[in-house]
Amino acid sequence: MWNRVDLKMRGKAAFQKNYWSCVAVAFIMSIITTIATGSNGRAGSQGIWQDHSYHHYYGYGSGFTFFAAFLTVIVVIIAIGLAMLGIFVGNVLKVGGCQFFVENQTMQARVQTIFEPFKSGQYVNLVVTMFLMHLFTVLWTMLFVVPGIIKMYEYRMIPYILAENPGMNRQEAFAISKRMMMGKKWETFVLDLSFIGWWILSACTCGILGIFFVMPYVQATNAEIYTANRAIAYNEGYIR
Repeated sequence: MWNRVDLKMRGKAAFQKNYWSCVAVAFIMSIITTIATGSNGRAGSQGIWQDHSYHHYYGYGSGFTFFAAFLTVIVVIIAIGLAMLGIFVGNVLKVGGCQFFVENQTMQARVQTIFEPFKSGQYVNLVVTMFLMHLFTVLWTMLFVVPGIIKMYEYRMIPYILAENPGMNRQEAFAISKRMMMGKKWETFVLDLSFIGWWILSACTCGILGIFFVMPYVQATNAEIYTANRAIAYNEGYIR
């Protein structure tokens, strides 16, 4: 079983030896996460603005109602566009980011590595598998929050597995990730919690510390979790 202190130490050393490339890739991955999560709820807030603010106080009538409806449609279209961008581009870039940080453990990985999955010839498989990973997590979370969190950790290794095996079918990727995380979900959760102090400091610096230190540190440590789990999997013989 791995030790979180050792993983964090190795992760920090790995990203510091290739500092600027790690910062760039981690920043791109953070933008991907923002796109994936930032398009929710805007249409609803726009509807409140329409019904209870200007129309109520100024009574512009049908002209303003048309404008508000048009603006709402635009917001919905943008939200859908961002969601599609996340599914068809962002998820594949996330796999590339995972590939970068795994390679960076043993070599000076290049920023261009984040785009390698697009050249793998397995684009559709990557898009479908990553989409299903997020879909299943959301569905479990909607059913019960705790099972959703458990599934999130159970699927944690999927992007790394796909980074090294882009042609692997989704059933096998899910099964291997589940096996890799068996008995390790709580330890991984505790490891995530150990970064809270850094995230608080990042907030105090308006995100500057996050961009130039915390995000690449976390991503490099996550890659260390994968390589440690992969080594265990080799030893136990369920992957070759």
